Amino acid sequence: MSVPQARQAAWAFADLQGPPPEVAEVQHRFIPGPTADLPARIYRPAGDRPRPAIVYFHGSGWVILNIEICDPSMRALANDTDCIVVAVNYQKAPEHKFPVPFNDAWAATCWVAEHAEELGIDPARIAVGGDSAGGNLAAAVALKARDEGGPRLAYQLLIYPATEHDLDKPSAIQNAEGYMLQRESMRWFWGHYLDGATDEPDWRASPLRAETLADLPPALVVTAEFDPLRDDGRLYADRLRADGVKVTYSEYQGMIHGFYWMQGVLDRSRDLHAEIAREVRAALHSTD
Repeated sequence: MSVPQARQAAWAFADLQGPPPEVAEVQHRFIPGPTADLPARIYRPAGDRPRPAIVYFHGSGWVILNIEICDPSMRALANDTDCIVVAVNYQKAPEHKFPVPFNDAWAATCWVAEHAEELGIDPARIAVGGDSAGGNLAAAVALKARDEGGPRLAYQLLIYPATEHDLDKPSAIQNAEGYMLQRESMRWFWGHYLDGATDEPDWRASPLRAETLADLPPALVVTAEFDPLRDDGRLYADRLRADGVKVTYSEYQGMIHGFYWMQGVLDRSRDLHAEIAREVRAALHSTD
């Protein structure tokens, strides 16, 4: 597909999520980024006490999705976890190649931390999260926050994250075709995202290549059995654990890439949403 065709096709995910649940409030804001103001939606569950927050970066291959398509799941995430969710519409490739989406994600995370009191957020309980390319951005933001001494993040939610620019892992070969996301599709996405922007391994694009994952916040890492990116998530969870980070790893048997956005039609997607709610509540609400 062309980029416009792929972006149009991505609207199918809006229907697969089911009807959007009610939340107490949805606030539309613009977050100042390095090169543009970034549209964001802030989802608040009922109640006015200071709460944990999840800064969420949607999947997209860095190219196709947007916060409007992802709205039902962000509403559900806020309600299920009892967290304020800040969904960020980072700029997309190929118009905005690496490192622009990463820089946008970093700027948005810093902005949320800096404006925590205004937003009703407990600054000690801010998490980053994302799926697929968004999981890539979340993982890279957590690394930068560690290396630069803040914002101090409390948790990582990484749903079938792309953690390395490498399409030769066993899962990419075994699941190359037939399960929606294809190996060649990932080549297409990576090509638009990088496209000569960096010729050297860079942890901002490939968090798995970071020298160490020590001292990162606890994480939930989710993968799907029939996903070219399954090994990206599995290897990242293994390295987190080996470097002393508390991590919960869940591989969903029988599932494909993108199933997080299918709770309107898949029981296992609803199971994933329930697991995320349990894990995030345990990690971020333990002091309530």
